[in-house]
Amino acid sequence: LTSLMRDMYVDIPGKKSNRINTAYFSGGASLAIRTINTNFDMNVEDYISVDFYALEDIIDLVGGVDIDVSKSEVKYINQYIDETNKIEGKFGREKKKVNHVSKSGLQTLNGRQAVAYCRNRYSGRDDFERTERQRRVMNLLMQKGMDISVTKIPELVNTVLPSVETSLTKTEIVGLATTILGFGKQDIEQFRIPTDDGFQDKNVDGMLVLVPDLEL
Repeated sequence: LTSLMRDMYVDIPGKKSNRINTAYFSGGASLAIRTINTNFDMNVEDYISVDFYALEDIIDLVGGVDIDVSKSEVKYINQYIDETNKIEGKFGREKKKVNHVSKSGLQTLNGRQAVAYCRNRYSGRDDFERTERQRRVMNLLMQKGMDISVTKIPELVNTVLPSVETSLTKTEIVGLATTILGFGKQDIEQFRIPTDDGFQDKNVDGMLVLVPDLEL
């Protein structure tokens, strides 16, 4: 499970070099994948694009995730919860109010609380630590998913599929999910690009960016 830092300054095929997250904004999943493949010499072909609401629904489907929330994180989590509570009705979803995280410590976060936890970049090492939070939640989500019965997979896929954009068919997703269940419970190996020693902080056209050392 590899995080790509959004502020990496890279070549974007057919566009001006920019932060890597602008590739998705400019050309959707296809340009995002081309950008990744071009800069990192990869051959990614398939994708699943999940927005905040879809991730929230997926986390709720498995009963939430257990997170040890620090005192410094509580305020920012609740700010993001408030933000989502306010705008949800504008996107065609039934409006619902989700409660704040009331304390620090180990606790089960529901979907919206966990997404708010993932979005926080104001505690710790700003965006670097945010990617750690995101990978932590993905790892826990995978662990919870391992407890799902194989017979429940088609139902789960049918529930989630309308909320995501993907190049995979429903049959392919069910097949992949069944294969992953066969791995048994184990932690996911995690990585981040760039690594701590693999970039330079630079100001390019007024933007503070991370220029990765693509030779590493």
